[in-house]
Amino acid sequence: MEAIEKLQSAITMVNEARAVPLSASCVVHRGELLGILEEINQALPVDLANAKKLLANREHIVEEGRQSAEQLISHAREEVARMVEQTAIVAAAREESARLIEEAHLKVEQEREEVDAYIDSRLATLEVILNKTLEAVNRGRERLAGASDKDVLSQLAD
Repeated sequence: MEAIEKLQSAITMVNEARAVPLSASCVVHRGELLGILEEINQALPVDLANAKKLLANREHIVEEGRQSAEQLISHAREEVARMVEQTAIVAAAREESARLIEEAHLKVEQEREEVDAYIDSRLATLEVILNKTLEAVNRGRERLAGASDKDVLSQLAD
């Protein structure tokens, strides 16, 4: 972890460095930055070796745990399946579940038909409104296309 801390220190140094006017460059103390980078270079192999050891141990422990868990789960599933199949309750539950599923399918179909009818009625109402609106637009366009100012004045005079 020492390398990460040193790297963060170098980043902070660059972020806080004095900016060169009218450019994206900055001024950093070469000796300080090179010192930090050298420390990072020296600490990095040690940190990487430690990280590799941790990863190797973690992989081994995780693999053992996974295998053990799979065995326990497999055994538990077999035991549960054996116990469940031995009871008459299972047969009754299966029949009840089939009945409930059938009822649910029927209810869904009924509700779907009701929703379809409702949507159809709303669409029919919208269709009537749109047709009336279209007729009003067409009448207005016909008036605009066929009537001149004199026609309008003569109609008003009548």
